[in-house]
Amino acid sequence: MQRIVLSLMFILSALMLKAQQEPIEIEETSGRTDEPNVIRHVVPFLTITPDSRAGALGDAGAATKPDINSIYWNPAKYTFMEDQAGLSLSYTPWLKALGANIYLGNLAGYLKIDDLQSVGFSLYYFNLGEITLTSPDGTVLDTDTPNELSFNAAYSRKFSENIGGSVGLKYIVSRIFSNSANASSDGREYIPGRSVAADISVYYEDEVNLGDKNGEMAFGMNISNIGTKMTYTEGGEKSFIPTNLRLGGRLTTNIDEFNSFSIIGDINKLLVPTPDPDKGVDQFNDVSLVEGMFRSFGDAPGGFQEEMREIMFSLGAEWWYSDQFAIRGGMYHEHATKGNRKYGTVGVGLKLNMLSLDFAYLLPFGSNSPLKDTLRLTLGLNIN
Repeated sequence: MQRIVLSLMFILSALMLKAQQEPIEIEETSGRTDEPNVIRHVVPFLTITPDSRAGALGDAGAATKPDINSIYWNPAKYTFMEDQAGLSLSYTPWLKALGANIYLGNLAGYLKIDDLQSVGFSLYYFNLGEITLTSPDGTVLDTDTPNELSFNAAYSRKFSENIGGSVGLKYIVSRIFSNSANASSDGREYIPGRSVAADISVYYEDEVNLGDKNGEMAFGMNISNIGTKMTYTEGGEKSFIPTNLRLGGRLTTNIDEFNSFSIIGDINKLLVPTPDPDKGVDQFNDVSLVEGMFRSFGDAPGGFQEEMREIMFSLGAEWWYSDQFAIRGGMYHEHATKGNRKYGTVGVGLKLNMLSLDFAYLLPFGSNSPLKDTLRLTLGLNIN
């Protein structure tokens, strides 16, 4: 077991060192250099990992072993929970290099109605810190604290011993503009952005034999944030929220009666149309939610190669000792032309009777990343 843990840490360290030593290079296709073409959407806080366990696994969670924070990753897992109910609180200081007092907070919980049905909820809050509003000539107008939140509720049902499904609803509010600046700008009346969205997910798990060991395999899918477009002015332009498709798998080996080891992987794609720089930024104003989702699979101006670049990858590993102590590590990859988020993650977990404590730390691949020194802390209460 020590070899497994040390090997995992060695691989992660080697990959991070390699990424820091090699400069990012944009590939050349068709005789030209590809320019960054990031998918545009509002409320990006909905794409940020809220909890420490998944945050230590490279942001993989569609098929991890069910836990209290499954509502974000795949709420269909709730019907496979062993405990009757649970509650967790997560805290993440965010983008510390860019400003103080920016943080994410997440309150999540679930309740098993019976052996087949469960309900879950979460309140996700993003505080953007205090900002000073000024006029074009530098006159201080006011101070403000922009913030965004999402309230989520989900119903999960087990269809058989091995498969379950879930539907969920969420209400999103984004208050990032202040009317204090109206007198010095264009006089528009700013309003909080609002959206109502749905999530659909499925989860499958089953026991497997791995030579002389037994284990478990699992697969999950979650389509999240299927919601109305959002605007910040009365009658203003509307923008997509980050509708997202996540697919994941897990393989767990029970090494002996005390030790287990899991490999977890996710692929992730935004179901939002890809902008075409030659057509301007307003090309999707009249595109509906459903049309935008289907169009997202084949609208990249760079063709199939660019479509493949829009897929993000997460890979993680988790070792548990006696279901009480865990060591985790992972990696996350996003193409350089689609946001260039590349980082490793490490973390630990501790369970003691009803309480659990998880910690995660993000290690960006590169020395100037604004994600540097990102940590997450999650406290959980499991009710048997």
